[in-house]
Amino acid sequence: MIDATPAPSTRPYLIRALYEWCTDNGFTPYLAVTVDDSVRVPREYVKDGQIVLNLGLEATSALQLGNDFIEFKARFGGTAREIVVPVHQVSAIYARENGQGMAFPVSAAQPVKAMSPVSKTLVSVPVGDDSAERQPIPVQLADAESEQKKGQTGEKPKPPRTPASGGRPTLTRVK
Repeated sequence: MIDATPAPSTRPYLIRALYEWCTDNGFTPYLAVTVDDSVRVPREYVKDGQIVLNLGLEATSALQLGNDFIEFKARFGGTAREIVVPVHQVSAIYARENGQGMAFPVSAAQPVKAMSPVSKTLVSVPVGDDSAERQPIPVQLADAESEQKKGQTGEKPKPPRTPASGGRPTLTRVK
């Protein structure tokens, strides 16, 4: 007889593993989160329905990477805030310094753009909480390669952007 109960999500385990990998190697772990009413973050820092959080040791206190929630305290504009993120709202975890990490699917009702700022290779991420989310998610750098594709469609290719100093990396999911 086949057991019909769904398997627990691998997402919290992968988040913890990548967080540990980042800290063990001296990288700064960043967490990209799709914000909805279940996410407790400073709303003034949310852009386009997303926020990127620094999970570095110097940026957080009382960090708990649980199976259902990621909770910690952090300062935003000098004010201490308590952050609570449901694990299913995490769209990516990656190292700030090199962009290596993993993107996760978020509910189909909220499309998310996630881009690895450094990696130029496609990464398949076969994770998810339900069968609709178990498709691999290719993640790639939106650079000359994607600009070349635009050029093939008849549009004039744009020169690659140079990141502004001190700017944040951004993520874009490519389907």
